Amino acid sequence: MQALRDIKASGDSLKDGNYEWSCFQAQQAAERALKALLYAHGRSAWGHSLVELLNYLRDVEEIKEDFYVLARELDRHYIPSRHPNAFESGYPGMYYDEPTATRALEAAKAIINWVKSCLRRFGLKL
Repeated sequence: MQALRDIKASGDSLKDGNYEWSCFQAQQAAERALKALLYAHGRSAWGHSLVELLNYLRDVEEIKEDFYVLARELDRHYIPSRHPNAFESGYPGMYYDEPTATRALEAAKAIINWVKSCLRRFGLKL
């Protein structure tokens, strides 16, 4: 699953001090994990919002409210972590720090671990 490579890259970026990239990679890891679960259910997976991807899964998976909290946290990093014009001035790296990246990484790991447990029911080993 590509999400596992992405979450590793997020951790590597965090260690290297590239906090904005760590946050984006964490969001991407969670997005790809949720899309993998949607595909396992035979569903289309469109868009980048983790909240929306969770909504698409609601009728086939039991989703704890905590995952929506994590998804909202990660969704906040999709654009500003990459685009300099997302801020009044400066560049993304000026606005991201280690605690923010650590929270994003942990949020993505929680979503990925949940997805992995769901995918095991389909006989998939990750």
